[in-house]
Amino acid sequence: MTTIGIIGAGHIGSQVARKAVQLGYDVVISNSRGPETLAELVTELGPHARAATPAEAAAAGDFAVVTVPLKSYKNIPVEPLADKIVIDTNNYYFERDGHIPELDKGEATTAGLLQEHLPTSKVAKGFNHIYAAQITSDGTPPGTENRRALATASDFPEAAELVTKLYDEFGFDTVNIGPLNESWRVERDRPAYAVRQNAAELKDNLAKAPRTI
Repeated sequence: MTTIGIIGAGHIGSQVARKAVQLGYDVVISNSRGPETLAELVTELGPHARAATPAEAAAAGDFAVVTVPLKSYKNIPVEPLADKIVIDTNNYYFERDGHIPELDKGEATTAGLLQEHLPTSKVAKGFNHIYAAQITSDGTPPGTENRRALATASDFPEAAELVTKLYDEFGFDTVNIGPLNESWRVERDRPAYAVRQNAAELKDNLAKAPRTI
């Protein structure tokens, strides 16, 4: 049984957990406030889920999903995620996170910052440009006409392949942008951000993305 360590139990983390347990994954979910604050969510999720600290969730997962406010990314535990694939859902909201000059100038990406923080992990972008509620509502079987597509990016092919597999299980096609330094194309306020699109439309929107907003 594959276990997903989820670091962050907000809207996206909770929705990923809901879909994952439906698909038969085990989930260890955490937040910054302590496992006891997740009792209601874990009860809802059922026997395939348990609450833990971020370090415990990171250690328990065969792979991890990091879904915390970007301003908190340096709090993600490093050692328990060594050699593991880490799916990064983070987005940059300067109103919440404060201004990060290298992002404002187009010199970095949100996923790239996490990869720098986790140098022994294999970071891939995922689930950052879909509204949380749609993670469990918009998926359709493979081959469905006009199936919704989501993007990923990674410097590690095996990480992008894992996201592609997970997307397909969740009900989405995948467009692989390429390395993390191209992942800005699917960040906040770009044409591909938070709109429903099939694979062809997603590719078009990625191509139209401006480097800075």
